[in-house]
Amino acid sequence: MSAQYTLAELAECCGAELRGDGDCRIHGVETLDDATAGQISFFNNPRYRRFLQDTQASAVILRPADAQDCPTNALLTENPYLAWARVTRCFAPDLNTGKGIHESASVDAEASIHPEAWVAAGAVIGAGSRVEANAYVGPNCVLGRNVLLGEGSRLLAAVVLMDDVRIGRDCLIHPGAVIGGDGFGLANDQGRWEKVAQLGSVVLGDNVEVGANTTIDRGAIHDTVIHDGVKLDNQIQVAHNVEIGENTAIAACTGISGSTRIGAGCTLAGGVGVVGHIELADGVHVSGASVVSRSLREPGVYTGGILAMPHKTWQKNIARIKQLDSMARRLKELEKTLSRLQAQSGENEE
Repeated sequence: MSAQYTLAELAECCGAELRGDGDCRIHGVETLDDATAGQISFFNNPRYRRFLQDTQASAVILRPADAQDCPTNALLTENPYLAWARVTRCFAPDLNTGKGIHESASVDAEASIHPEAWVAAGAVIGAGSRVEANAYVGPNCVLGRNVLLGEGSRLLAAVVLMDDVRIGRDCLIHPGAVIGGDGFGLANDQGRWEKVAQLGSVVLGDNVEVGANTTIDRGAIHDTVIHDGVKLDNQIQVAHNVEIGENTAIAACTGISGSTRIGAGCTLAGGVGVVGHIELADGVHVSGASVVSRSLREPGVYTGGILAMPHKTWQKNIARIKQLDSMARRLKELEKTLSRLQAQSGENEE
């Protein structure tokens, strides 16, 4: 049976002010335009106001300033999306489905599995690894040797934690993520590549989330470090010896080259590329598809991508960009000529 809550319980959960029937029972969440009786929705973007006025939801989370447009029960807060996030978690399924070790899992005799943890079918756990209380190791996950999976952390399915990786408390790792694979360290010997041993590991702090098929490489000498509260989306590449500060969020398909340091409270939008050996200060926000090729030492918003445009317009603009160097030289010569003419004019007036 699905979870049900009274509206008063949800108001307490998300820290919002209740307006309406606190005994109204809510069994699920839905968008404004698709919601029906028994469901709760939220209003945060003015472009959806037309859906608010006609919604069939039993309750809506919204700002007090928008309450006059709400035809039903309301939870009032200055941050509707944050309240919505808290309410949605009330209806999320519990992923910790049991305790113990599934009969098809392979756990080394020297590994330590807390009695309150759950190891699902097909998982493999190597010697010296430790799985702490209330942790969840999902189907077909692999933990190498001497791995630490902290209390309450969850590996959903087919996650690989290589040797010596350390995962903090209450982390969530989505399917297909690989943490602790070798960094891309190669030395060139007259055209032939030789591997540089990757001797560090990866350390994740508490409450870190790693998206599906994201990869975090182990350090070459020191560890790659992901601090508390970091959120990584799907298909991100974090190279060796990168450090990401607390509560930074990074969207899908971003690539971060080796030995880069990203500060706390940053955001990197989708498809950002960051070169190696640079630093991003706390509070740096990078727009989608930008390339960060130098250190950004001041907080703020940075944009480096070219917006999409009609192809013919793009061709014209690129042709002009190719001429910028010669145009700059010609402009400099014109400025010199103008300066000479102005000087001559002044002499003639005297």
